[in-house]
Amino acid sequence: MLIIFLKAVLLIPVTLLPILNPFGIAPVFANLLGDVPRQVEKRVARQVAINCWFLLVGAIFIGSHVLTFFGISLPIVRIGGGLLVAVSGWRLLSDNEHESSIKTQVAKTYDDESNEELKARSFYPISFPLTVGPGTIAASITLGANTPARLVDWVMSIGSAALGSALTVLVVYLCYRSANKIVSLLGRLGTMVVLRLSAFILLCIGIQIFWSGFTGLLVETGLLPP
Repeated sequence: MLIIFLKAVLLIPVTLLPILNPFGIAPVFANLLGDVPRQVEKRVARQVAINCWFLLVGAIFIGSHVLTFFGISLPIVRIGGGLLVAVSGWRLLSDNEHESSIKTQVAKTYDDESNEELKARSFYPISFPLTVGPGTIAASITLGANTPARLVDWVMSIGSAALGSALTVLVVYLCYRSANKIVSLLGRLGTMVVLRLSAFILLCIGIQIFWSGFTGLLVETGLLPP
């Protein structure tokens, strides 16, 4: 049972971290923050990690129930999420003016050091949709789609999901709290390359999620074999 629990714990970060790509998004995070003190950077990174943990756990445990309530199938979520992720990747590839305007707005808010404003800005756009986007939510819903019936298995599922999500957001926190250091190590050219490469990978991930949802719909309709 312990081995099963550990496998369930490790499954979450192994599945979600390639989609989250915190190291690749760290320069984007630094760009959105702008020139802020180290203390503020750590503070925002911690709040983003907390936000992301709640988003992941919520998607794992209640995401499938919300879909069932509204009559939405998982392939539809993947199609919609894939489109949104692909659009986000395309915007990061091509829309430099939009990034600059967000950077100015966010940096001004953090200089004021208002707790409520900081929490709001750390959630949007940094926590969602930059870090935990539709693709991550769709993957989290998939991980939590099959809720065990037995009480022991259900408790173990809760524990593994909470711990696995905590390990995932810990990696996000470590990358984000050192975002400006990463940018300094990479330099201007390296940062630009990582930003563009991350945007391209995000675009490809969005297309892959969309394709998975599309093929899932074809399987549901019987046009493709399961």
